[in-house]
Amino acid sequence: MVQTERVRRSAVRPSPIFLALLAVTVAGGVLAALFPPPDVAEIIGGTVFVNSAERNYVGVAGIVLLVLGGWAVSLTLHEFGHAIVAYRGGDREVAHKGYLTMDIRRYTDPVLSLVLPLLILAIGGIPLPGGAVWINQWALRSRSVSSAVSLAGPLSNLLLGVLFTAAVAIFPGMPTGLLFGLSLLALFQVLAFVLNILPVPGLDGYGAIEPYLPPQAREFGAKARPWAPLVLFALLIAVPEVAEVFFSIAYFVFDAVGGDHTAAMVGMELFQFWR
Repeated sequence: MVQTERVRRSAVRPSPIFLALLAVTVAGGVLAALFPPPDVAEIIGGTVFVNSAERNYVGVAGIVLLVLGGWAVSLTLHEFGHAIVAYRGGDREVAHKGYLTMDIRRYTDPVLSLVLPLLILAIGGIPLPGGAVWINQWALRSRSVSSAVSLAGPLSNLLLGVLFTAAVAIFPGMPTGLLFGLSLLALFQVLAFVLNILPVPGLDGYGAIEPYLPPQAREFGAKARPWAPLVLFALLIAVPEVAEVFFSIAYFVFDAVGGDHTAAMVGMELFQFWR
């Protein structure tokens, strides 16, 4: 037992890339705190207006680094959540694949896992899933463990969202740049949670219920897995009614965890300063 625990601890070791992403996030937070944007944002009809002439672009750069770095860290932790639960549930192969090192390069292609989600986020898109870990389902001890593996990823996003909103609530006098950046990052975590928890083949919500479905349904899900998320994303972009339902659910969850809508909206405007 002692040897097993020692091996488990040695298998979980943050990679230099993860530590670098964490450092970028912290650096962004420091810049956002030391060089706060002006308190001149006004919101009219749900649209945020900030006087660009009065923006502190060092502070704005800090918000961008905080949000992008924090999102990259959350992508890594999302996939690590899947892997560590699978490891504890019987799949030792995840350690040999490097999934427990928190190296985002291990989670499929770096461009698809990191660059593309960050680019879509930066241009105003929704927080997309950023990677995948390949789990040996036959090695898992039970159907409940398989469900837990799927849920671990989105629950890590929800936990991060709670932590960020808690930080904003606990330190109400924090610098405005940090307030805006953390609030926006919290909103992105909640959006990622709601998106990933949907019972759509290819997303984690479906993975959580898949072990309990009849064989015919699992077979259909396996065939739909490559294209079903693409159809969902297309509907979110092209059909306003679908997007409205999705964001209504996401904002309900954001409210439930104590999110600050106004701060998140201002953070979004500053984050996308080039638009």
